[in-house]
Amino acid sequence: MKYKITLLLLLLITFSTITAQEVVAIEQTEEATAEELAKKLANPVAALISVPIQNNFDLNVGPIEGFRYNANIQPVIPISMGENWNLISRTIIPVISLTDVTAPGNSEFGLGDIIQSVFFSPKKVKNGLVWGVGPIFLLPTATDDAFASNTFGVGPNALALKLIGQWTVGALVNHTWYVGGVDTFPNNTQKVNATFFQPFATYATKTGSSFTLASENTQSWDNDVFGGFVGFYYAKVMKFGNQRMQLGGGPRIFYGNNTANPEWGIRVNVILLFPKM
Repeated sequence: MKYKITLLLLLLITFSTITAQEVVAIEQTEEATAEELAKKLANPVAALISVPIQNNFDLNVGPIEGFRYNANIQPVIPISMGENWNLISRTIIPVISLTDVTAPGNSEFGLGDIIQSVFFSPKKVKNGLVWGVGPIFLLPTATDDAFASNTFGVGPNALALKLIGQWTVGALVNHTWYVGGVDTFPNNTQKVNATFFQPFATYATKTGSSFTLASENTQSWDNDVFGGFVGFYYAKVMKFGNQRMQLGGGPRIFYGNNTANPEWGIRVNVILLFPKM
């Protein structure tokens, strides 16, 4: 089928353009070990500057079983706020391609709505507990009405995780409320009132490999629509010449009553690592 051919082509493009996909600067005076890097990469509020691209390939999307490719560009920028606190900015910029999703034979491509999160997190870790709180913003930046909310949203955002030896276990939760609309796509304004919940667990080995089990869940309260997925991912910190990087990915299985959900998908992540000089 056409979407299977598209999936194979996109996977080949992803693996052939690794060096353009993510830049991470690690705030250390010495080069980290593979094990340390794997642990840091499991912590969403670690002191890392990163510009990852998360590649999602979703199949059998919606009632007519189309194909969706979603590249989430996610720059994470920590800013020191004195001796005790970090401010961490996390932006999700989605670039979306749809084939046979909105109607048979239709294709759409463009920028989705940007999600901006800000966390205030203490620098000192006590008893292995790491946490961060702050606001989240939904920005109506979509360039196509097929994936536009046409809505400004705002709400609270929180993250908590526990470092237990080789394990990192935690959860991210936020809620977004509608605060106003725009006229870009006047027939497609969505008054967002949604909760997002993402539990995760990562085991990092001493050789730089990691195994992650995570789910991402969204409950829309006004229309009682729930959708989510569970994914299992393997990743490995490795070296190509003098360049350290992490390459990983794995399958995702979807559930819920959201009719726009795919049946299953594949996620591919690539991270280039640059120790601070």
